[in-house]
Amino acid sequence: MKPIAVDLDGSLIYTDILYETFLNAFSKNPFIIFYLPFWILGGKANLKSKLAEFATIEVSSLPFNFELINWLKQQKNLGRKLVLCTASHHSVARDVATHLDLFDEVMASNGSINLSGKNKASALVEKFGHQGFDYVGNSQVDLLVWSKSHKSIVVNGSIDLVNKLKKMGNIELIFSGIDSGFKEWIKAFRLHQWIKNLLIFIPVLAAHALITIDNVTVLLLAFLSFSLCASSVYISNDLLDLESDRRHLRKRNRPFASGSVPILIGLILAPLLLIISLIIASLVNKTFLYWLIIYFLITGAYSLWLKRVVLVDCFTLAQLYTLRIIAGAAAVDVPLSFWLLAFSIFLFLSLAFIKRCAELHFHSSNKIEFAYGRGYLVSDLSFIQQLGISSGFLAVLVLALYLNSDNVVRLYENPEFIWLAVPLILFWISWMWLQVHRGKMHDDPIVFAIKDKVSIFVGLFFILIFIIAS
Repeated sequence: MKPIAVDLDGSLIYTDILYETFLNAFSKNPFIIFYLPFWILGGKANLKSKLAEFATIEVSSLPFNFELINWLKQQKNLGRKLVLCTASHHSVARDVATHLDLFDEVMASNGSINLSGKNKASALVEKFGHQGFDYVGNSQVDLLVWSKSHKSIVVNGSIDLVNKLKKMGNIELIFSGIDSGFKEWIKAFRLHQWIKNLLIFIPVLAAHALITIDNVTVLLLAFLSFSLCASSVYISNDLLDLESDRRHLRKRNRPFASGSVPILIGLILAPLLLIISLIIASLVNKTFLYWLIIYFLITGAYSLWLKRVVLVDCFTLAQLYTLRIIAGAAAVDVPLSFWLLAFSIFLFLSLAFIKRCAELHFHSSNKIEFAYGRGYLVSDLSFIQQLGISSGFLAVLVLALYLNSDNVVRLYENPEFIWLAVPLILFWISWMWLQVHRGKMHDDPIVFAIKDKVSIFVGLFFILIFIIAS
């Protein structure tokens, strides 16, 4: 029986090791970006070799094609020799082969030869002879290999690729692969998270500023700019968080972690969305543009480092929420209220602690001792919960003190009605933390709130109170 040569990237796994090693190395040492052009000039084989020196890929967490793996196990049981033949660097290929304990031999790229296309075809022909092997692949570059193989096994191939192989007349089997449709691409943008950027409108409403067509237009541009920037950040964060996401029972289904959207697409989309965001921000005004840049820089620091630092990560998240309010005031040149900033800082700090507690509660339920990629232990849960509840109640205290300020009398005709907001917010914060305690909280409290009937009712009643007070 003829041996089966199996491609790795896009076939055995739903990802590409070249981009995986780049992201892994970059997350550990962002300064490698300056070495990258010189490594590329040395050729693709050299690039892969250099990245492999910096990166440490946890192969057990990679998104494997288990349908293909099960078929390969059947073939191995029939006595067929299995060869992992990949353009990925040999160090990663060996780790994959060791992890699966399935392959009899590994052929892979080294520092001088990139085992892809023509090089792969030549190596296989030299070892097994012309048509002396079957080949499992997924892309156009594999056509050169299939032209030398006995049978073609296609994984997740395009219609055009399958049609070309049909003309060769040696297709044995086609694996459909993973769903990578338009819906998966949209999920990468996390459009539901754009609701957070409605905070941009808060300063105008809180200051009772005149609502004009110009103001609304500017705020809509600001909202769009912040939202595109946020999507760029989410994509970047997902790319840098691949390994930790894959270890999470829910986050492993995210587009990049699961392999349903190629990493290369994310690497293109993230800077593209940021550039468009900055262009739109420049149409608002320079001050708003500066705040957007500050927001992006902080989120970048969060993605690369701050999210791994205990407590600092939550304080950073709270600042990022508040920055949206500051940017909204800058967009239409509305003075910021000390009370609004104080209230938002404490409220959003509480929500940030809710996010972290929800993750720790999830880990605790699954007998995991620490949050991978974060600096927390499951034993920190009760302490973080105390900090979060305290922060939420401090936000309520700020609101109560605000009601005794001169601003209330100046801005509201019936300020006494605002007192109803105090027990309402107190109830909502208690409700949110109760859901954390019961293990019902989503990883993101904002996402939970927009789907939670109690939170929706509280939000509508809160708005009604301020309308009546006005």
